[in-house]
Amino acid sequence: MRGDNGKILVGISSCLLGATVRYDGGHKQDAYINGTLSRHFEFLPICPEMAIGLGVPREPIRLVGEQNGLPRARGVRNADLDVTDRLAALGRETAGRLAGVCGYIFKSKSPSCGMERVKVYGDGGMPRRDGRGVYARVLMEALPSLPVEEEGRLGDPVLRENFIERVFVYRRWLELTAEGLTAAALVDFHSCHKLLVMAHSQAAYRRLGRLVAQTGTRPLAPLAEEYFADLMASLQRKATRQSHTNVLQHLMGYLKKQLDAGDKAELLECFDAYRLGRVPLIVPITLLKHHFRRHPHAYVARQYYLDPHPEELMLRNGL
Repeated sequence: MRGDNGKILVGISSCLLGATVRYDGGHKQDAYINGTLSRHFEFLPICPEMAIGLGVPREPIRLVGEQNGLPRARGVRNADLDVTDRLAALGRETAGRLAGVCGYIFKSKSPSCGMERVKVYGDGGMPRRDGRGVYARVLMEALPSLPVEEEGRLGDPVLRENFIERVFVYRRWLELTAEGLTAAALVDFHSCHKLLVMAHSQAAYRRLGRLVAQTGTRPLAPLAEEYFADLMASLQRKATRQSHTNVLQHLMGYLKKQLDAGDKAELLECFDAYRLGRVPLIVPITLLKHHFRRHPHAYVARQYYLDPHPEELMLRNGL
C-alpha cells in the first residue's frame, strides 16, 4: 500500500531501476521511471531470472512453442535448459506476497517479464509476437485486478495516464479495506469515483451503480469483491475524447444556475476544442475547476475525476 516513506508501493523489473541483472550483465534503466515516477512510487524490484537462481552473466532464454499450448522458457544455445516451471512457481509465490503493492511495471519483450507481444520461436520461420513472459503471465493471472504496464508503453500518454490512474484507485481501495469495509464506506467510495468510471464506460457506470445499490440485500464481502473486480476491469478501458467530453458536460450541469450565458458559451467552446483535439484535457478541466472554486458544489468537490493523481505528474497535459 504505502512504503516506509509514505510512497505507493509498485512492483518492478529490477533492470528498469538500473540493476545489472540482465543475462549479459547489463541493465535497462528507464529515465521516466527513475526520475518522475520514483518521486511518487516506492519500487519493489524483482528480477525473476535471478530469483530462480540464474546468475550474471547467464545463458539467455527465449519462449519456444507452437500455436497451440503455452510456450516454454528455454535456453537460446542450450535447448535442454528449461526454466518454465521455476518462473511460473515464482510468479505464484510473488503474487501471494504482493498484498500491499498497488501496481507492477514489467520489462517489455522479456521471456520472463514481457506483458504482451513477446517473441515465441517455433520449428521454423520468423518468430511470432504473441507471447507473454512466463513470470508475468502467471502473476497477472493470479492478480487480475492489479494495474500492470510495461516501461515501453509508458511512453504513450494515454496508456501512461491510464496505468497511473488505476494505481491510485487501487491504493485507495486497499486503504478503504484496511480500515474495515462497511456498506456505507463502499457506497461512499463508489460515489467519489462515479465520474471517473463514466469517463471509461457508460455501461460500467450503470452496472456498478446497480451493484452498489444491492449493499443492503447481499453479503458485503462477496459484493465488494465483485465490485472491485468490475471497477478495475472497467478502468482498463481507455477513455476517449468523446467520453471525457460527456463527463465535462455532465459536470457543467452542476453549474447551470450559477453561470451566465457568456461563461456557458466559453465552456462549451473549450469542450469542443478538446473533443476535436485542439487542446489537451487539462485545459477544460482547469476552466471547470476555476468555476467550481467560485461556485463550490459538495458532490463535485469529492469527485476523483477532477484530481485522479498528483497534478505535478502533468498526465492530462498530453491527453
